[in-house]
Amino acid sequence: MFVRMGLLRRRPDLSPDAFRRHWRDVHGPLAARLPGLVAYHQNHVVDRRQLGIDHARGRWDIDGISELWFESEAAMRAAIDSPAYPPTRADEAAFLAETRIVTVEQRSVVPFDPSTPRWIKRMSFLTRPAHLTPEQFRHAWFEVHGDLVRAFPTLLGYRQNLILSRQAPPGRPAGYDAVPADGIVEMWFADEAALQASFADAAAMRSQAHAQSFIAEITPFLVEVHAVV
Repeated sequence: MFVRMGLLRRRPDLSPDAFRRHWRDVHGPLAARLPGLVAYHQNHVVDRRQLGIDHARGRWDIDGISELWFESEAAMRAAIDSPAYPPTRADEAAFLAETRIVTVEQRSVVPFDPSTPRWIKRMSFLTRPAHLTPEQFRHAWFEVHGDLVRAFPTLLGYRQNLILSRQAPPGRPAGYDAVPADGIVEMWFADEAALQASFADAAAMRSQAHAQSFIAEITPFLVEVHAVV
C-alpha cells in the first residue's frame, strides 16, 4: 500500500472549529472523488501537550494530518493527474495557510481494531540527531524500538511511518529542512488515563531510554479521526 500524508496548517483568519468544518464537510468530499483512493482519514489536532514523555519537542505547529492510501505509487500519480484533483487542490486556499506532503513506508507493529468502542489517538513527529544517518534511524526504529513499544501494557495500536519523500508545497520536491522529521508515530489508547499509565510503566522506561539514542525530538499531538473513505 502506498501512503501519502498532508501536514496542514489552517489559515490564521479561521478558527479551529471553522477549519475543521471546512476540511471535514467541504474538502473531504472533494478528495474522496480521487480515483483509486483506497482510504482517506483526516486527523484533526485537538491537543498539543507532551503527555507522558520527557523528550525535547520540535517546532512543529500543525492543525491536521491527512492520510491517503493507494494501492501503489502509480495509482496515486494517476489520481493526481485525474480531473478530480484540480478542484481539490484549488479548495486548499479556502482553509489552509500551508501544506507539506510526505510519502511514507508504513509498518503496523500493533494492529489497531477500529471497531474498538472507545479510544483516543496520538500522532508524533520524530526527528533524528544530526549525527545519525537515515539508514541508522530506520534500523533503530524498525528493528529495535518497535518491539520495545509493543510491550506497553495499555496500548491498543501502534503504527510507524518512515518518511521517504517530501514536498513543500505539494508538487515540488523538497529537502529535509523543509520537512525536518524522519518518522510519524500513530498510537491508540482507550483514554488519556490509559496513555499516561502506559508511559509510566517499566516498558516505557526501557523504550524511552532507547529513544534517547536515535531520536532528538518528539512532537506529539492528540488527534480526532474522521474517516472520509
